[in-house]
Amino acid sequence: MFVPAFSVWAESGQSLNLTRGVTEISEQVYGLHMTILYICIIIGVLVFGVMFWSIIHHRKSKGAVAASFHESTKVEVAWTVVPFLILVGMAVPATKVLLAMEDASDPDITVQVTGSQWKWHYKYFDHDVEYYSLLASSPAQIANEKPKRETYLLEVDRPLVLPIGKKVRFLITSEDVIHSWWVPDFAVKKDANPGFINEAWTKIDKPGIYRGQCTELCGKDHGFMPVVVIAKPVDEFEQWVQKTAATQLAAKQEEQKLLDMKMPMDDLMSVGEEVYLARCAACHMPNGEGLAGVFPAIAKADIAVNPSRVLEHVDTIVNGRQGTAMQAFGKQLTLKELAAVVTYQRNAWGNNTGESVQAAQINAVLNGKEL
Repeated sequence: MFVPAFSVWAESGQSLNLTRGVTEISEQVYGLHMTILYICIIIGVLVFGVMFWSIIHHRKSKGAVAASFHESTKVEVAWTVVPFLILVGMAVPATKVLLAMEDASDPDITVQVTGSQWKWHYKYFDHDVEYYSLLASSPAQIANEKPKRETYLLEVDRPLVLPIGKKVRFLITSEDVIHSWWVPDFAVKKDANPGFINEAWTKIDKPGIYRGQCTELCGKDHGFMPVVVIAKPVDEFEQWVQKTAATQLAAKQEEQKLLDMKMPMDDLMSVGEEVYLARCAACHMPNGEGLAGVFPAIAKADIAVNPSRVLEHVDTIVNGRQGTAMQAFGKQLTLKELAAVVTYQRNAWGNNTGESVQAAQINAVLNGKEL
């Protein structure tokens, strides 16, 4: 049975019109959009109405003879002044909305949003909380090996949590290439440029889960860089902040204990494999073979098997390599995860160096010391 495309679109819960959103600004943007749309429709109806009326009533078969004239000052003045007045009438409300969208002054909360290939980092200036937010859809779903959820490619492991009824200022930047942070329900879309900080803001009216994406072509995994925001009542947000801050503090204290410990090789390899598949396999491939001419192989690579290059190997993962797609994972992973993934790379796929890297060694590199 034939099903019109519009019916499929409507049943999917999507709209052919602009998103109305859940903020005052998004409502203003929607209202401006509809105002301009109605003006364009009226102009279109008038212009095409006159055109088709002229074609029908002044056709040759009715004996119409075309008038012959050279110029008309009145007509030229009319077709200059009328469009000018229309544009002014459209510019006034547009300017008011634009100024309101750019007014990020007097915020209640400030969040720094940093884009990197291909994840977002959120830092709450008013609270001791910061974390990375990564795509939660599994590689098996992307490879069509497992069924996809309704939120496929629009789900993350750690969403941004914000309070409703509070003005939130976003300071948006990037660590590598140009990204763009976009949540349509907030009418917020702002580029994240390396070396620059752009401002945006929102004040959410309704609690809920709101999804967006990176809307700048930022590399091979551009389509796997979603944004998810959970809006909570203020009291629930405060509880979340306190709990998250306490959890992060406890994690840091637990990490310090690792500095005096030596993790078994089996544990390092198990954790390292998980970290590698989640963070490294997209570029270097699950088998460590990489992509020729694009991403170097790790399997049998000298940097991963040569005992004299273990410091360079650790430094590459911790600090990245400038001028390449290899990003720094020093701030993204824990000491345990960093030690585990280096150990895994030096012992997987036939590398078999028998070497293990411990948290204390990673910590030394992070603090600028030699192994």
